[in-house]
Amino acid sequence: MGVLEILSADHVSVANEAEGVVRSKPEALRRIAELLARGLVPVTPVAEIERVLVEREKLQSTGVGGGVAIPHGGLEGLDRHVGAVLLCPHPIDFDAIDRAPVSILFAVVGPKRAAGEHLKTLARVSRLLRDDEFRKRLLLAPSGADAFAIIAAEEGRGP
Repeated sequence: MGVLEILSADHVSVANEAEGVVRSKPEALRRIAELLARGLVPVTPVAEIERVLVEREKLQSTGVGGGVAIPHGGLEGLDRHVGAVLLCPHPIDFDAIDRAPVSILFAVVGPKRAAGEHLKTLARVSRLLRDDEFRKRLLLAPSGADAFAIIAAEEGRGP
């Protein structure tokens, strides 16, 4: 499954003055939950998505290093995986494994019972965000729409 199969332009945002600044991990998780909730079928309250992401963070931070976090979780009733991206031009403390602040959050929620597909989706997101040059280009995006275009172009390059 490609990243574009779970991500749409309205699920990508930049935490800036125009789209809303984010200054902390709780604010970032709330914002990413709001992005994930957009158009989600069945309709799922933002608070429920946020709760799932926060519970996962309590187990261990999803800050994987290199300025990247991949918050994720499972929700009852979903029939597919959905992704959202939040770019933070002013990095936030996220308790990442390398202790570095986070600038890129790529969240994924999916059906609670689809563990295999969930792991494959997380692996694809991880591969995409592994490239330093791609991450630098992404962080230069002035808007969510521009960031989505950068992701779509990168996905079009191949595996």
